[in-house]
Amino acid sequence: MPDMDDLGEVMVERRRLIALAYRLLGTLEEAEDAVQETYLRWYRLTDDERAAIDNPSGWLSRVTSRICLDVLKSARARRERYVGPWLPEPVRPGFLAAPEDPADRATLDDTVSTALLVVLDAMTPAERVAFVLHDIFAIPFGDIAGVVGRSPAAVRQLAASARRRVAEQRDDVAPLPEHDDVVRAFVSATAGGDLGRLVTLLDSSVTLRSDGGGRVSAALNPIEGPERVARFLLGVLTKRPTWTVRAEPTADGLGFTLVEDGAHRGVANLRVVGGLVTDVWIVLNPDKLARWT
Repeated sequence: MPDMDDLGEVMVERRRLIALAYRLLGTLEEAEDAVQETYLRWYRLTDDERAAIDNPSGWLSRVTSRICLDVLKSARARRERYVGPWLPEPVRPGFLAAPEDPADRATLDDTVSTALLVVLDAMTPAERVAFVLHDIFAIPFGDIAGVVGRSPAAVRQLAASARRRVAEQRDDVAPLPEHDDVVRAFVSATAGGDLGRLVTLLDSSVTLRSDGGGRVSAALNPIEGPERVARFLLGVLTKRPTWTVRAEPTADGLGFTLVEDGAHRGVANLRVVGGLVTDVWIVLNPDKLARWT
């Protein structure tokens, strides 16, 4: 059995590792499973093997990243069996903050926003790992090379490619105050059943995706266009009169939640560009809402 000093030294890393794994995988359940497997591997080492590791924190990060990379490689097949669109699990602002987290030095919440995680999900597993480890957690390219099985130069190229894709997504996004103002107007129109007002807040190319995971009713395909998106939202509330719409802070800025008797039935994030909503992401899958209720 490891002594308590050894246990304490590695267990303080748990929160940071979950923050890393969540950014790689997009759900807290998978992140926690990856970190649990990391610790199992640590304690399977002999005392001599653990003593030979100069940097336990780095070892834990590398092993967690490799586990996540394997999960990402199998994700495509799992997503093909998923019912309807798959969306990352929404988290509250600062939920994954940790004092030693390098992301705290910039905009922590932006690195766990739905907008960013959707872009990351479209990347290759190697691109995603390279970007998250280097650009968010400041891990050197040489260390990442050992995780993804590429040369440091190749990893640098992967991170650069991923960075360009992220930059394209962020280019036209509204500043947070403007974003929150539009969301407040959006929530007011939705809660009030004001179809005309709601349509005026939606971009002509607006797309709504809802993730029920086969657990609850949700749109099985993306819904496009202001009229269709507005009617869908108001139709959901008409069918569920006990649900209320609340504006609540999320990692994307202000979002809205669907609440019934104090329980969160849905959490939505919006992307705002040029004063209009271009994307609506609604998570209804109860497996992804446990930490909101």
